[in-house]
This record gives sequence, structure tokens and C-alpha cells, in this order.
Amino acid sequence: MEIRKAKISDIKIIHKLINEFARKGEMLPRSLNELYENIRDFFIAEDNNEIKGVCALHILWEDLAEIRSLVVRKESQKKGLGSILVKNCLNEAKQFGIKKIFVLTYIPEFFKKTGFKEHDKSKLPQKIWSDCIKCPKFPECEEVALIYEFKE
Repeated sequence: MEIRKAKISDIKIIHKLINEFARKGEMLPRSLNELYENIRDFFIAEDNNEIKGVCALHILWEDLAEIRSLVVRKESQKKGLGSILVKNCLNEAKQFGIKKIFVLTYIPEFFKKTGFKEHDKSKLPQKIWSDCIKCPKFPECEEVALIYEFKE
């Protein structure tokens, strides 16, 4: 298994993967345009030239980033791949000097295992709601907010 940054040639596969899960209501859909604009955010997990999972670190402010669009193909789940992708995002955030990383998720237990702590969604900056407004579940969303903070 290789973890690497996304390439332009990966975008259509990333789009398909994310939107498969979005159709099930498990995450927000992403347009091709949005993915091309944010390609630098994405890490890819690849095995035998097949993308098995993706995850993005989206920087919002000088001290805040979001982990988003974490997807692992069904047949590759429960093997630690999601955790590896999240850890790559956290390592990159640390390299950038970002102190806090948040996630909005329906599976908080997964992120708690990686060191994230539950956080009051309403205390997150308004800037994060730009994606939420696009969601058909807004404002009756059941996603849980979690934050990872680097120790000084």
C-alpha cells in the first residue's frame, strides 16, 4: 500500500468514490470543479495501481484545518487504512504549523481512536458552515464535531 498526494489523473476516481458515499447520505458530495480546485488537499491510498481510499486536509485559517472527504472502499475497510490516511493529514497539518484540526462526522468513534475529542459544533467558526449550507440535511444535521489539538 502506498500513501501519496493526489494527481490530476486521480480526480475522476476520487469524484466517483466520494459521490458513491454521498448518495448514501454518509458525506457531502463534491463536484469535479471543487476537486480540481482542491487537489493539493488530498492524500491517496493506492494498492496495485488501484485507489483504495482518499482523505483531504483543507486549511481554513492560520490555526485551523478540516479533515474531509475520508473514503475507503468497502472491501478495504476495517484494515487500518482510514487511520493511516488521517494520520498523514495530521502530519501535514503539523508541518504547516496548524494547531487545531476538526472533523464533522457520523462516525465519531473512528476519529476518537486517532486522538480527536468531541467538540460543540456551534463553537466552530462560522466559516466552516459554507459546506454545510449545501447539504440536504442542513440544519437538522446529526454529524458530530471533533477536534484534534497539537500539544505545545
